Amino acid sequence: MASFTPIRAVERAIDVLAALNRSPVCTLDTLYRQTGIPKPTLVRLLETLEGKGLVTRAPQYGAYGLTSGVRQLSSGYHGEPRLVEASRRPMDELTRKFKWPIALAVPDYDAVVIRYSTIPSSPLSLLHSSINMRLSLMTRALGRVYLAACTAQECRALLDILKASGDPEDAVAGQPRVVQAMLRQIRQQGYALRVPGVKPVSNTLAVPIFEGRRAVASAGLTWIASAISEEQAVKKFLPPMQEMAQRIGERLSAL
Repeated sequence: MASFTPIRAVERAIDVLAALNRSPVCTLDTLYRQTGIPKPTLVRLLETLEGKGLVTRAPQYGAYGLTSGVRQLSSGYHGEPRLVEASRRPMDELTRKFKWPIALAVPDYDAVVIRYSTIPSSPLSLLHSSINMRLSLMTRALGRVYLAACTAQECRALLDILKASGDPEDAVAGQPRVVQAMLRQIRQQGYALRVPGVKPVSNTLAVPIFEGRRAVASAGLTWIASAISEEQAVKKFLPPMQEMAQRIGERLSAL
């Protein structure tokens, strides 16, 4: 629930844009019937939107239509924002069930970066926030599972980048046999865990997220290592995490 009274003028402006979106050209009478907004108010709204480059007056007297300027309103809605929207509810629901925090990570050059986290909803998190945290593709569960799930071409390119990395966590990238064995194991089991010895106070179980057949992100549930063993965590968390990832993929397609 909102903590304030909604701004009526904003609500009406959105109603007008939605009505115009349903028809290439709308007369004032049509807009009045669809929105219920008084005509004098409609005229003021339309002239305001026209001044912002979102609406144009059609050749027919009293008729209006959208301009290509409305595309600016959705130009930022792609990639990560769409992914976060698709992921938020399934991730939040799973954290409410298990209490442990879950993070969503996307590839960013030589690492993955956390773009959404359920830490605020988790009473068991060790961190206050993990948003924008960069994680190694070689040692961290979220990075390892993405590297294993992405296309062969992308994987080769990422490994070439990692070989030149000065980050100690990326050092294993220079050992092809070790890397290939790691990736083969992750692909076979369908999940990744954090490399032992890296932040040993906790551990993460991560699964890939696909849009169609293409890996676009990874999601990982983190727990305190002293509370649950790896074997217990895999048995308890893997099936619901895989189900969650599938739901996210379906929601991505719907969006």
